[in-house]
Amino acid sequence: MKRTYIDLSHTIENGLVTYKGLPAPIICDYLSREESRQHYEPGTEFQIGKIEMVSNTGTYVDVPFHRYVKGKDLSETAIPKMAGLEGIVIYIDSSVKAIDADSFYHLDLKEKAVLVHTGWDNYWNTERYFENHPYLTEKAAQYLVSQNVALVGIDSVNIDDTSGKARPVHTTLLGEEIPIVEHLCHLNQLSKPFRFYAVPPKLKGVGTFPVRAFAEIVEA
Repeated sequence: MKRTYIDLSHTIENGLVTYKGLPAPIICDYLSREESRQHYEPGTEFQIGKIEMVSNTGTYVDVPFHRYVKGKDLSETAIPKMAGLEGIVIYIDSSVKAIDADSFYHLDLKEKAVLVHTGWDNYWNTERYFENHPYLTEKAAQYLVSQNVALVGIDSVNIDDTSGKARPVHTTLLGEEIPIVEHLCHLNQLSKPFRFYAVPPKLKGVGTFPVRAFAEIVEA
């Protein structure tokens, strides 16, 4: 069997702005290689990194606790909710901003990771990425729930319309314990059947965290 892996996550680096208004991560040495040399025999050195960041950084997964105080956090969300999921990519025309339920009609979505390709990842790390981005409507979220999807992802800055204060897609999906993955990329490379993975660390009291999202393609 031949296995191919396609990376669907953005690189997190020092100073990266993922969501305007939230602080960028600070990535630096806690213990540099030079400083470590005094602790080990000659020729042996290590680096220990230090990272300061908000949980909504890079490509990340949202679980119920992100929206609901009594919702399951990352430590309580089962691995099968985010790993080894049969995936499907929904291709949306670049002219569409409000992605409605009809974009998902007549498709087998049951227990699948539904990944919405808008091409918005082309604007990653630019000012345009934050402006007038594509998003799902509340009716789309309700339809996805009715189809018993396993997870929903998008290659945009937010799965909800951020022009107002309401967040109906987060409310609907996380209310049904359907994880959301935002800021995906390279979805256009998924032309063959695949399994989707987006697993975060097992953190207590946290509802969002960066993931190394990727697709696994297995061929005979």
